[in-house]
Amino acid sequence: MKQFTQAQIAAAKARVTPEILRRLVENNRDVLNHDTLVPQTGCATWNHYFYCPEHSVRLIWDRKSPNKHRCPVDGAVFTGEPYYGAWWRWLNGLNAKACYELGILWLLTDDNTYLDKIIDILMQYAKYYPDYEEHGGIPYNGPGKANAQTLCEANCHADFARGFDIVSAALTAEQYDYISRRLLRSGADFLMQHRSNQIHNHEVKIGATIGIIGAVLDDEHYLTFAVNSPYGLLYQLEHALLPGGLWFEGSLHYHYYALEAFMGFEKFAHHGPFSLLDKPWYTNMLSLPLTLLMPNMTLPKVNDCVNGQEKLGHADIYEFAFNYYGAPQYGELLAWLYTAGPRDNIDALFYGQPLPTQALSAPEGNEHNPDAGFTIIRNAPGRAVCIKHGPYGGEHDHYDRLNLIVFNNYSALFPDLGTTGYGAPLHYGYYKNTFSHNTLCVNGLNQPPALPRVLDYQQQEGESRLIAEVDWRNAAALPDSKTRVEWDDESYRDIVFRRTIVVTENLLIDKWDVDNPHYQCVDAVYHINAAATQAAPQNDVRICYPYVKQATEQPLKGKVEVRYQADAPVSVTCFSTNNTALIKAQGPNNPSTSMIDYLLLRSRDKRISFVFVTDFTGTGKVDIVKSDDTITVIDMTLNHEYRL
Repeated sequence: MKQFTQAQIAAAKARVTPEILRRLVENNRDVLNHDTLVPQTGCATWNHYFYCPEHSVRLIWDRKSPNKHRCPVDGAVFTGEPYYGAWWRWLNGLNAKACYELGILWLLTDDNTYLDKIIDILMQYAKYYPDYEEHGGIPYNGPGKANAQTLCEANCHADFARGFDIVSAALTAEQYDYISRRLLRSGADFLMQHRSNQIHNHEVKIGATIGIIGAVLDDEHYLTFAVNSPYGLLYQLEHALLPGGLWFEGSLHYHYYALEAFMGFEKFAHHGPFSLLDKPWYTNMLSLPLTLLMPNMTLPKVNDCVNGQEKLGHADIYEFAFNYYGAPQYGELLAWLYTAGPRDNIDALFYGQPLPTQALSAPEGNEHNPDAGFTIIRNAPGRAVCIKHGPYGGEHDHYDRLNLIVFNNYSALFPDLGTTGYGAPLHYGYYKNTFSHNTLCVNGLNQPPALPRVLDYQQQEGESRLIAEVDWRNAAALPDSKTRVEWDDESYRDIVFRRTIVVTENLLIDKWDVDNPHYQCVDAVYHINAAATQAAPQNDVRICYPYVKQATEQPLKGKVEVRYQADAPVSVTCFSTNNTALIKAQGPNNPSTSMIDYLLLRSRDKRISFVFVTDFTGTGKVDIVKSDDTITVIDMTLNHEYRL
């Protein structure tokens, strides 16, 4: 066995509890409690198709119902494709996971019931796998055999290999040869054929799985390809990280998704010559997200992040990392994770070290990290103002340069909505688009890629100030990654967008300056997770955003205060001296079972200045005046002026 030593196995047996064993059994009941079911053809498609098209929530997977799939919101039943193929993809994942987790149960209990089930699963997949037909059509991805994309193929084969490694000594010579040749080697060869030449989390997953199979089978050919070939694991670390250590795709979820694959490989490789653990990259990747935490201990929900993926977790990564590196911060994170429940995961059993008594807490103070593309201003308990100013990150990025996220009272007041399952209509039709973010939207269309510049950052007592700019007069370089063009270059041609953020004790001052030389329709968009306490004017208007409705419009000349009720009252004062319309509307929240308020300022002028002032006290005692080229915001509660 390659992944665990005899000492680790003995330690795990000493630590295991009946509760842990029961949980592992329960997590695999759909496989344990039924006859082994393996597809005889390559009928599985994509798990992101297994979503309700109306509510954007995952359907209920039922082992006994491959043809009927129910929505958890209203009970609607969906049949046929794409749901049938997605049902099989889910089953493939359960079978693969069971190979590993039942292997752990066998190690801990010596109960051959688990051994027999693993052998049955592996032998059946080995029987059919070489004859599965290639199929695919999933965006940004190569084909699969058991599944419909190369990434899913890699995820399943990683678990097949981990389970095979555990039981290999108990196999007959014939079983060992049959499974290793027809499933593991066949899978690794397929993955090598279809790994793409791009920096991407997919290629990390694919490379890591090829490396795991190479380690399990003592095959240096696979290991060399996985680690040292162009676009292999070493190449990804050298080329796919921003200077601050953030994964280039800009999504904290995919940062961890890539890191999970790297660490999965290292659990097999860390004693050998192909390990990369002593290079500088992993520790930066492990530490960076902990500097970006929001007040509720979640990560910024930016880019492709399905609900729940913003939650801080990944005990599997940090148990191994704490065992190897011993960094106190990793132990403090684990201590925080286990305040919500017992330390009962597999990695804690095999890699667990004594934890510090001090648990990780939400960071205090500002985090200004231009290399990672984030500035987070934290100036009060439960409050954070986050500005995203990183480069475009490819497939999993959203079209939202200089997007703003605001937390107040420990919850998102101006949220980033994240996204839903990638096969659901609202993923591409709504959540990824510019207008569903708190940023500049032109003609209702998506921003082209751009590289924002931080022009100024100041922090002083009682005030933090950031000025950042996006300039679309020059095209930005795209990452070395497959890109699906969903933006509109012509709408944003020659536009320059400068955003000035000032955060004080009471206020968030947000000034927008836009050079609009071609007189496009420019919208400053806010999403407000609160209920408006004033009736909107009754002059309805078409807003021309998909899925956004109930839009009303009123002229804005000077300032207008809009009041909201969240956990506490909040007011937003809007100001402009341009020919400006103030628009209120509603669009889907996430999940789309509820709606969220939109607040927009719209103008077609050549030079535009908008100001939003959020008063966290809810009193609205704010004045805004313009003199020559200077706009002054007056906090009448503190009798203090802020010049912009």
